[in-house]
Amino acid sequence: MKNIALVGFMGTGKSTVGRILAERLGAEFIDLDELIEREEGISVKEIFFTKGELYFRQLEHRMVHEVSQAGNRVISCGGGVVLDETNIQCLKQAGVVVCLQATVEDIVNRIRINVDRPLLNVKDKAERIQKLLEERQPCYDRIDFKINTSGIDPRGVAELILKLVRDEIEDK
Repeated sequence: MKNIALVGFMGTGKSTVGRILAERLGAEFIDLDELIEREEGISVKEIFFTKGELYFRQLEHRMVHEVSQAGNRVISCGGGVVLDETNIQCLKQAGVVVCLQATVEDIVNRIRINVDRPLLNVKDKAERIQKLLEERQPCYDRIDFKINTSGIDPRGVAELILKLVRDEIEDK
């Protein structure tokens, strides 16, 4: 099976849906942020704070290329992976890329208890989310497959993804 890479803004369900998809397909699940944290020995938030976003993006770029070398994987990518077009090209060469989307309100509700979001260390999270979504929209527009996860439970999203990409991921 070819890989399925899930991209999209934080809080759209990439990790939750990715785990469900991997289980359903009998595939390996990889969360890029968790992989980076294991390699660095510190959280993504700490990497941003101590080493900077550029350092993190370089790690992310390297990890995208490493995890794309094998098939039969569901890869949950960090929200900013789309900022580097070579990341997306690498993921597309190894399989199919699906962009998960959600309303600003749903994103705020989903991430409200998680304080480890370095780009959202601001007072008005909704305003910051809206601004980041607008900035990243051209990157999301380049993704062929998109699913709005608002109002759909994670298992339902996983089923929609399977219906959308099943023919694309089968090894031929």
